[in-house]
Amino acid sequence: MKKILLATTLLAASTGFAAAEVALSGDARMGLILGSDGDARFTSRARVRFTMSGTTDGGLEFGASFRADQAPAAFSVDEDCVDALPAAPDPEDILACTSTGGGATGGTNMTAGSVYISGAFGKLEMGDLDNAANTLVGNVSGVGMTGLGDQNELGYLGQDDTGIRYTYTAGAISFALSAGQIESEDYSVAVKYATDAYSVALGYENEGSSDEDQLSLGGSATFGAATVKAVINDWSEDEDLAYAVSVDYTTGAATITAFYADHHGEYNAYGLGAAYDLGGGAKVVGGVMKREGVDIVADLGVSMSF
Repeated sequence: MKKILLATTLLAASTGFAAAEVALSGDARMGLILGSDGDARFTSRARVRFTMSGTTDGGLEFGASFRADQAPAAFSVDEDCVDALPAAPDPEDILACTSTGGGATGGTNMTAGSVYISGAFGKLEMGDLDNAANTLVGNVSGVGMTGLGDQNELGYLGQDDTGIRYTYTAGAISFALSAGQIESEDYSVAVKYATDAYSVALGYENEGSSDEDQLSLGGSATFGAATVKAVINDWSEDEDLAYAVSVDYTTGAATITAFYADHHGEYNAYGLGAAYDLGGGAKVVGGVMKREGVDIVADLGVSMSF
């Protein structure tokens, strides 16, 4: 993502700081979305990210970032409702927590942001962060300009906004350890091995308040123009595994993506989408997604990065 430099160098007020930078980047989108109710709507969103960084005289790097959003996503989400759902909710429960009316009316919100220090010892972060398993194992590719409900994501147990995460990378191996707020007793640990051609990652997470845990295994492999990703989640509260697989195929300026996900045997979802790179940070993006028990949803429009 192209960054616009707001301040190239700020001279130190004390000997503890060598230099600091504040950079601005962002993304936006506009287009049409077909909701599960069969109605088509306009949808748009703009976001800006502020990234601050600096280096001490001793070589210690530090920084912070946060994001400001204008015009919410096409799928508005009731966060309290979502927090009350199990890891593999029924489609009807998901619909009760979401609506397709957002994005047309606009609004403003902020993310909690994160702060970090890093050096030869690794990177230590606090704030609104993914846990260790989510960071290294992650998810398969999704489709659509808006994500269309992000049903490619199997779900992680999560943690509080003010969490802590430590990551360390040595060559092809990465390690991550995270925890939620102290009273939550949530924690996660993960390890990943990655090369240019393939990767494999293993993550474990435990939610202290409920004593639920989850083991996740993920991998990817690139074969010429195609990249295949797969993730399996074993959640302690469900006897059935959750799994997802995706394929991204790039030809020229176009990338075609398909995914299939089974959410612990409760329901499945699959989607097909494409993106065409117009250059300069703009893409034409569209997708179609079908979730078991819910009508097809689709979108088409232009996404932009700045």
